[in-house]
Amino acid sequence: MTPPRRQPARRRTTALATVPVAVAALLGAAGPAAPGGTGGSGAGDPYFPLSGNGGYHVRHYGLTLRYDTGSRRLDATAELTARATERLTRFDLDLKGLTVTAVTVDHRAAAFRRDGQELVVTPRRALRAGQRFRVGVAYHGTPKPVTDPDGSADGWIPTDDGAFVAGEPQGAMTWFPVNGHPKDKASYDFTITVPQGRTAVANGVLLGRRTAHGRTTFRWRETRPMAAYLATATIGRFRVERYTTRDGIQVYNAVDAREARAAAPVLKRLPAVLEWESRLFGPYPFRAAGAIVDHAPDVGYALETQTRPLYDSAPTLGTLVHESAHQWFGDSVSLTAWKDIWLNEGFATYAEWLYAEQHGGDSAQRTFDALYARPASDGLWAYPPGDPGSGARIFGTPVYARGAMALHELRRAVGDRDFFRILRAWAGGHRGGHGTTAQFVRLAEEKSGKRLDGLFHTWLYTPGKPNTA
Repeated sequence: MTPPRRQPARRRTTALATVPVAVAALLGAAGPAAPGGTGGSGAGDPYFPLSGNGGYHVRHYGLTLRYDTGSRRLDATAELTARATERLTRFDLDLKGLTVTAVTVDHRAAAFRRDGQELVVTPRRALRAGQRFRVGVAYHGTPKPVTDPDGSADGWIPTDDGAFVAGEPQGAMTWFPVNGHPKDKASYDFTITVPQGRTAVANGVLLGRRTAHGRTTFRWRETRPMAAYLATATIGRFRVERYTTRDGIQVYNAVDAREARAAAPVLKRLPAVLEWESRLFGPYPFRAAGAIVDHAPDVGYALETQTRPLYDSAPTLGTLVHESAHQWFGDSVSLTAWKDIWLNEGFATYAEWLYAEQHGGDSAQRTFDALYARPASDGLWAYPPGDPGSGARIFGTPVYARGAMALHELRRAVGDRDFFRILRAWAGGHRGGHGTTAQFVRLAEEKSGKRLDGLFHTWLYTPGKPNTA
């Protein structure tokens, strides 16, 4: 996510992949256990207590969507392949504002009811702990975005020619039934049918497209584990560019004609940006890359949708660097709790500093110094980035800028050699999985041989302006 551009909203600023063994136990506990084998109606995150669900882990989503851009009606089916992590007599899925017509569990009709944003499913037979099962959901309606605690919208956001689909932090539930917390990552297949002349862009690799009877169907597949908020199904009138980089990455760019002229010189830099980031952070973690550049003036932000960042308008080079860096930090290595959002945004912001430093711009030290010169009353110091305190604050300036400052202080403390070893080890060791701030601190101490808990306590958890003396 790019930093805020105005307040209060943050706007304008399949084959199953292998999951590391260390992460498997985490994924097996998607949320706190509920009494009586009912899973639980949340993943236990205090910032978004209803997001996600307990009792199971989704391994794969198969989404079949048909969207009419005139009526804005969505007709859809979802098939989830999952594994129960405890005995379940019922379980929840997150789904907001759409009408469910049928639910099946292992191809047998299941009872269901709605409870706010929860779709409560009761299979005919209880599911055993460890049992793999399939859930089918048929649904329809007019998807609408959800309003986040900071006053902004995310999810399925209608545009004048389609939809801008960006799900951070909780918008995935506006367009498909989901275990909607980053702890529960899965692979995805998308089959999206739209009126002829529109393009539907999702994550991963385009498997094919077919036009018949005035409609075009696009099939996309993302085999690498993906948090639900990073899924997209953005629809519009796009100019499409496709090519393969010399590293074998399949690039797919979809650009609204109204943004094409401004976007072109920036998107030309994408292969070079990915090569530069790969040298710093390790191999690019996915098979596909690219950009979706929409014309969505009321949205006001970009999002690091996995493999193909989504921009509301033509991005700047800095924004391209930021969202591309998220493919390592945030997408491949994902959060276990929203309070650790600095691991996404601080890292992507510092990537911008590094890019400027190595491409003729200000040094990272000069950028740090300019920020540190702000008075203690400045919003930069309003709250610590390591635990912002609520979901309303996770996209605020402290998370981005002070999070990046914490990384710069780490770099100064351990030196460039160890600092870049730490970044590569973090991205490589947690590739396709999850990480926490505590794990990052331990890794930094291990690679540098230094005690760093004081540094991180000061820059991530201490209220107010830190003392650098």
